[in-house]
Amino acid sequence: MKKMLTLCLTAAMIFSLAGCSQQNNRETAGITDTQEDKGLDVMGNHVTYDPNHLVNNGNPVSIDWWIWSSEELFQNIADAYEEIHPNVTINLINNPWDGYFTKLPLSLQKGADGPTLFNIHNSYENLLMNYIEPYEIDTQQLIADYPSAASHLKDGKIYYTDYGLSTGMVYYNKRLWEQAKLTDQDIPVTWKEFIEIAEKLTVFDKNGAMTQAGFNYNNQFQAIALGLNYQFGENLFTEDGKVSQTAGKGMTQAVSLLTDLYESYHVGDKDFGTDCEQSFFQEQSAMVFVWGFFVDKLKTNYPDLEYGTFEIPTPDRKTPYAYYRYNGESTPGINKNASSEQKETAQDFMRFFFANDEIQIMLSRDGGLIPAKSALMDSEELRDTPLVRTVGPHIDRYIWPGSMPSTLENNIKIAGEDILYNGKSMEKALKNAAKIIDVDLANADFTASESLYEFYHQ
Repeated sequence: MKKMLTLCLTAAMIFSLAGCSQQNNRETAGITDTQEDKGLDVMGNHVTYDPNHLVNNGNPVSIDWWIWSSEELFQNIADAYEEIHPNVTINLINNPWDGYFTKLPLSLQKGADGPTLFNIHNSYENLLMNYIEPYEIDTQQLIADYPSAASHLKDGKIYYTDYGLSTGMVYYNKRLWEQAKLTDQDIPVTWKEFIEIAEKLTVFDKNGAMTQAGFNYNNQFQAIALGLNYQFGENLFTEDGKVSQTAGKGMTQAVSLLTDLYESYHVGDKDFGTDCEQSFFQEQSAMVFVWGFFVDKLKTNYPDLEYGTFEIPTPDRKTPYAYYRYNGESTPGINKNASSEQKETAQDFMRFFFANDEIQIMLSRDGGLIPAKSALMDSEELRDTPLVRTVGPHIDRYIWPGSMPSTLENNIKIAGEDILYNGKSMEKALKNAAKIIDVDLANADFTASESLYEFYHQ
């Protein structure tokens, strides 16, 4: 008779042991597991995971897992799995974002010598699909737990999906906010109100040099622009979902607003540091607009920095066509060129990943996400997290444009640099960007998902 433990107690036992380091992983290498019955309960809703079995017949097996950020979060998950299956060694390898998607395809070609598991960003889907093994999990069960998985179906199979949904929000420094004699009552709703607050938070020295930016978007221009267009009533793509509208009226208004913040209202400056995140960390910028991953960065690197968040402002107090866009944080892919032992282990790990509610709560809570697992949407543990609290009430008014190829962000970033730094006209910069984007889209297997939006119109 198995020991009847609640999921909560099971997870508590697992995660209490999850502080192991990679040194600890090396120490467990070579262990043979002979205990099939772990005395643990089956976990999960539709996708279930029974821990009471041997992986790879209990023989030692080692797999590499490539990531580019949130090392502590993913290490906790790897450690939790290893505690159940001590014959498995998961080596977490953190590769910087810059260069990640150049190195990864080359490494995946090496079979068992490449990573068995690897984190995916959906903008690089076309680059990676030829290397990914589909999950050996019933598709309908996976969709029942994770509804957004339906949008990732390919020939009836799912190769990766979303474990959480993310979007952007404004982060503000509470100390600088109070220093400017602002209170919670001053949280802006419209862009006009936002500009007034940003002006109060901007500081210049006696020579007119900016010493504190009220708002800084340096290195995040493209992230804000792509999605801000919806507030002005225009989609990113044409009705067939194949052609971008990145030089259209909506994007033009979005980019005009962003450039005006610097050039007309002087609440920030293109030369006030190259990275708004670092400037926020150093308390030189009072407000920034960053996606949910920033929550984990702040917690990990600057735990004493007191900050608040609020939703992206809108043109007026009426409900916009959409506030902004959202995207999914992708589940790991499995290398189809890995050995059969490695793939078996990875498939078992991914079932554990999907079924374990404690893992999904941790990923959403610490990673600044809204959970993709529908059963957790109203979870007590997530109700007061920054993203759920900030955008949760209006999440139905955020658009998922689909797994946009990286060409959109890359070329809107270049357009922003051309406008701000190179003196190019906005019209010309956006037209150049749109031309390159559309050539790239024509060569990609991409169709936008904007038409799935409940309030969609063209």
